[in-house]
Amino acid sequence: MDRTILHCDCNGFFASVECILSPKLRDVPMAVCGNPENRHGIILAKNELAKKYKIQTAETIWQAKKKCPELVLVPPHHDEYKKYSKIVNKIYERYTEKIEPFGIDESWLDVTDSIHLFGDGKQIADTLRKVVFDEIGLTISVGVSFNKVLAKLGSDYKKPDATTVINRENFISIVHPLPVSSLLFVGKKAAQALNKLHIYTIGDLANSDENLIISRLGKMGKLIHEYANGIDDSPVKSISEADPIKSVGNGMTFKRDLRGLSDITVSVNVLSDTVASRLRKYGFKCSTLQVSIKDPNFKTISRQKALSSPTYLAKEISQQALELIKGSWKLNAPIRALTITGINLVPADEEVEQLSLFSNSETSYEKQKQEQLETAIDKIREKFGTKAISFGSVINNYLGIDEPGDDDA
Repeated sequence: MDRTILHCDCNGFFASVECILSPKLRDVPMAVCGNPENRHGIILAKNELAKKYKIQTAETIWQAKKKCPELVLVPPHHDEYKKYSKIVNKIYERYTEKIEPFGIDESWLDVTDSIHLFGDGKQIADTLRKVVFDEIGLTISVGVSFNKVLAKLGSDYKKPDATTVINRENFISIVHPLPVSSLLFVGKKAAQALNKLHIYTIGDLANSDENLIISRLGKMGKLIHEYANGIDDSPVKSISEADPIKSVGNGMTFKRDLRGLSDITVSVNVLSDTVASRLRKYGFKCSTLQVSIKDPNFKTISRQKALSSPTYLAKEISQQALELIKGSWKLNAPIRALTITGINLVPADEEVEQLSLFSNSETSYEKQKQEQLETAIDKIREKFGTKAISFGSVINNYLGIDEPGDDDA
C-alpha cells in the first residue's frame, strides 16, 4: 500500500510573520531584507502585494526599489521566525508524530497511519491549511503524494494557500512538463549540465539514459533520475529524530573589509569565541578546524588542519585559525567574509587527552584554568545575556561585530 505523505510550506514565511507582528504591512508592498549597511542588502522574502511588482527573493534592494519605489523594507526578526516555526510544527503534531522539518518554513508529514482518524491526504491537507490560518494567521501550501519528492513538488505547484494532490495516475501529466530545476536537489549547476544534454524538463530527465546522467553527475545523477520517474522510498523522520551534529561553525560578512593582522585577529577572536561556546553547549570538542575566507570579489578559499588534541576552548581555536590564515592568505589582502568551523567532532566527556613524554604539568594546568574561565563565562552569559562579556577590541571597530551591551532580543 502506498504511503500518504504531505509537504507543508508556509507561504512567504518571513514576510507573513512580519505582517502578523505589524498588520499594517498587509496593506502595502513590503519585503524583508538584510541590512544594506552590513552588506546584506538583498530581498529575503516579500508579501503578495510585492510579488505583483515581480520582486524576487535574493535580488538586491536597489533592483527591487527600481521595480517598486514605494516598497516598504523591514529588517528580519529571526527569533520570531523560529518561534512561529515551532508553533506551526506543534499543530502538525496533532495529526502525526512523523514530522521532518526541511528548513524553517517547510515540513514533511507521513500521515499514512492517521487516515482512519482524520480522512484521506487531501482532507488532512485542507484541514491543516484551515487550522494554521485560523489559529496563527499564516497560509500554507500543501502537496499530497505517495513519496516525499512528489509531495514537495505538489506544495510548489500552486501557491499560496493551496492543496495539490499528485498520485500515480496524474504524476506524469503534472510533473513531467515542469522544468528540471523544479526537482529536489537539481540546483543551478546540475540544471546547466542537464541542459547541455538537451534535458530541459523533468520528463526529459525521466526518459533519458540513466547511465549517461550518472556519468555526468555521479551518484546524484542516479538519484535525480529516480526522482524524475517518481521513485523515492526515503522515510519521513520523526520530529524527535534530530540529525546528529557534524560540525559547529560561525561566519560573518563584515561591514567593511578586513585589512591587516589587527582586523583579522579581532574577527577571529569573536568568531572562535562563539564556536567554542556552541561546542561546549552541545557537548563536543573538534578534532579538525576549518577556515573559509571570501574576498570582495566573492572568491572563496577554505583551509583546514587536524588539531594535536580535540578542543572546545576559544583560545586554542583562535590560535589555530590565525595560523591557518597566516599560512594561506596575504594579510594585507582584503577579506569580505570569514567563517570558522570545528569538524570531526568527538563527545567532550569521552575525549581523553593523550599524554606524551613531552607533556608538562604546567601546560595541562594552564589548559585547565582556561577551561574553568571559559565555562564561567558561559554561565554569566546564560544568566545575563550573550553580550554580557565580550572583547574590548570590538568597540568602535566598524566591522559590524556586535558590541557589548546589545543583548540578544
